[in-house]
Amino acid sequence: MLSYICLSCVLLVLLTGSTVSEFIVIGEVGQDITVPCYYSVQNRNSITSMCWGRDRCPNSKCSQTIIWTDGWRVTEQHSSRYQLKGDLQSGDVSLTIVDAREADSGFYCCRVEIPGLFNDQLINHKVVVKTARISTASPHTYTSEQTSAPGSTSESSFTVTRTWPLDSASEAPQTASAPCSGSSDCLDVTANLQNTSVSLPSQQHAERGLYIGIGSCAALLLILILALLLT
Repeated sequence: MLSYICLSCVLLVLLTGSTVSEFIVIGEVGQDITVPCYYSVQNRNSITSMCWGRDRCPNSKCSQTIIWTDGWRVTEQHSSRYQLKGDLQSGDVSLTIVDAREADSGFYCCRVEIPGLFNDQLINHKVVVKTARISTASPHTYTSEQTSAPGSTSESSFTVTRTWPLDSASEAPQTASAPCSGSSDCLDVTANLQNTSVSLPSQQHAERGLYIGIGSCAALLLILILALLLT
């Protein structure tokens, strides 16, 4: 009976193993990302070794180890982009990924080796590195110029300039006039300018005739009134 109980306890420990926590850390490309990991340090004797590895924590050690420490200093480092900037002797073994890249996304294991059977502290972190958003809006200037054809009775030119931020190259201003696209368009513009220049003098002559007619009528009426008074 006693042996059965002991065997059951051993099996329970083997099946349960160390407790594993899991967290998500999100960062952007080009930034430094800190993946947190701490353990309790009561005194100098409780300072212990630990490792960081890619992928989830295995049953022992770290898979694809990227950094090792004996508790006092870093003893193994896969790349200078992986650093431990915390105070190791106080239990701060957080991993800093310098100049993060999209390829750094994935699972990271922090394994603190606590003395004793199945006492290791295991923390799985899922790191997500996103591409930073870049604004494409920038000021643009659109200029349109139109000039009447040579030889017309009135020559004129004008320039319309608009400055605005465009979010994409496909956007175009709606209020600015566009230049002539062909010879027929330029001829139409010239004809319109000529008609405008000719119509203005004709309107002035009509107004002058009207004023002369009114003045003549007024003079005749005045002469008639004087004639009646004299008679």
